[in-house]
Amino acid sequence: MPQGFFETGVLGSEELHHTLVSTDPRLTPEQCHPRYSIVIPAYNESARIADSLQKVLGFVAQRHWNAEVIVVNDGSRDDTARVVGQSQEQHPELQLLENPGNRGKGYSVRHGMLQARGEILLFSDADLSSPIEEADKLLAAIADGADIAIGSRWLESRLQTRRQPLYRQFFGRIFNLLLRITLGLGFKDTQCGFKAFTRQAAQAIFPAQKVERWGFDAEVLYLAKRLGLRVAEVPVVWAHREGTQISPLRDGIRMFGEMLKIRWNALSGKYAAARR
Repeated sequence: MPQGFFETGVLGSEELHHTLVSTDPRLTPEQCHPRYSIVIPAYNESARIADSLQKVLGFVAQRHWNAEVIVVNDGSRDDTARVVGQSQEQHPELQLLENPGNRGKGYSVRHGMLQARGEILLFSDADLSSPIEEADKLLAAIADGADIAIGSRWLESRLQTRRQPLYRQFFGRIFNLLLRITLGLGFKDTQCGFKAFTRQAAQAIFPAQKVERWGFDAEVLYLAKRLGLRVAEVPVVWAHREGTQISPLRDGIRMFGEMLKIRWNALSGKYAAARR
């Protein structure tokens, strides 16, 4: 990994902060102040991260974007970090963040978002279930005035090129119903791993985020609602990928517990410091 991109210590859930060190001589002044940041959380993704990065970096180059791409390695036990490091040799806009061990997708996204320097910040799953080209739709929604644009698999389900197995769809629909009842979130799809934020929205939400694993999407959207931010739900092309890290039963139970935790945090005033 090129020296001087990031120096990160063991950051606790309340201690994530901006620790970017921009000393790599390959970075131009424009790259030090990018327009776009793309954050990719990764856990044991060595088998597909190289292909995903090729697509993302190719998309950035094709659009002539002034952008940074940040992979957040969540304590992977495989060669994820090495594979990303190989791509860095040719792409100074690609950066690697290391979590202090395996902390969860929510921690990874927050870590990347709090390090990102862009004016528009987007995170995408490492498997690119939604093709990176769909980012244009999210950016269009932000250009139209949204503070946050979230990809949706169910707003126009015909855009799903490969659907999840029925049991995953069942668990997803139940969880969505519970979110509507418990947190008042009226979105058809809160869990799609493809979301974009203005810098102002990201800076308001992610320092207040407390959920570190799969339930973080719901917390992020709940915080957006509390802050009065405008959220646009955008239908995107999406395909189920094999090898997903989530277990519908085990993680479904955990996500239900995290949903209740979000509600308790709100009732007990733990989100009171969140400011727009």
